[in-house]
Amino acid sequence: MSDSIPGPATATASAPGELPEDAPQQPAAAPPQPAGPAPLGVVRTPTGHADVDTRLERLADADHLPADGHIEVYEDVHRGLRESLTALDARPAPAPVPAPMPSYDNRS
Repeated sequence: MSDSIPGPATATASAPGELPEDAPQQPAAAPPQPAGPAPLGVVRTPTGHADVDTRLERLADADHLPADGHIEVYEDVHRGLRESLTALDARPAPAPVPAPMPSYDNRS
């Protein structure tokens, strides 16, 4: 009785870490490539204010930039939103005072 397990016969013995000469050759693995910019998938819900919605849509531009390019987009959006808020604080010009209506007195 033998303690060996039946299996395919090895054509030649090889040193540890070496493949036999008749072993199929595998192509060398390509080095990993850095992933390019990918959309974050953040949903931008419209607010109903055209100016604000336009600014928020600008955030989509960051989806196509590497991380070091995001800051420019974020600063631009922040600046625009601050301008929109500042405009809300501006007092509107006073309404023109209507001229007095002429009176027509029909008493004669």
